[in-house]
Parts: sequence; structure tokens; C-alpha cells
Amino acid sequence: MNNTSPESKISSTGLSWLTLFASSGTLICCALPIILVTLGMGATVAALTSSLPFLIVLSQHKIWVFIFSGLMLAISAWFMYRPIQSCPTDPQQAEICSSTKKWNKHIYWFSVVIWSIGFFAAFLALPIRQFLDI
Repeated sequence: MNNTSPESKISSTGLSWLTLFASSGTLICCALPIILVTLGMGATVAALTSSLPFLIVLSQHKIWVFIFSGLMLAISAWFMYRPIQSCPTDPQQAEICSSTKKWNKHIYWFSVVIWSIGFFAAFLALPIRQFLDI
């Protein structure tokens, strides 16, 4: 019994890569500039924003960037962990299916880590720093 078609495997893999791209956007827009400024590299941030002006737009709309990427992570998790998934009974296809599932999970959890770092840097780091009066 095969409940996963090749098209759904391809879309699941594509969704994992799209999720990685979306969560990387949160890191680039919000975490990277904050980390660079914290390390005393403000000139680097100025050079980045002058050569890549879309970073300013992403930073201005960071709430929407995080909502979109968080939604992508939730959809990706649903595709990966839904109970109706199964691999084909053919040994060669079953091996490819399980390998694809393994890579999808690695990419997903890497995306979650990136999103969490970006979320912490964008929304929690400054309030925590102000609370601790550092």
C-alpha cells in the first residue's frame, strides 16, 4: 500500500527547502545586523544595507517576515509528521523514501534553529538586555 506519490515527495522536499529559505530570511534581516552591531561592526552593517537595500525593507516588516516563515515551518512540520505517510514496498524506492524523509527532517530542524535564533535576536535580545540593564 503506497500512500505517498512521487509528486507528494517532491512537493514535501520542495517545501522543506522553501522553509529553509524563509527561515534564513529571518536570520539575514534581523539577527545578522544585530549580531554585527553587537560585535562592533556597525560599518559592516552600513555597507550591507547600502549594497543590499532589501535588508531595510525586510527589517521594517520583520513581524510579517516572522509570521510567514513561522507559518511555513508549521506547514512543513504538518507535511513531515502527518500520520498517513508511508513508503513504497519496493526495497529500492523504500530506501530512497526513508533517505528523503531523513533529509527533510534535518533541513526542517535546521530551519527551526535558524528561525529561533532570528526570533531571539529580533524580539527578545533587546528587552532582556534592557531588563538586565546591561
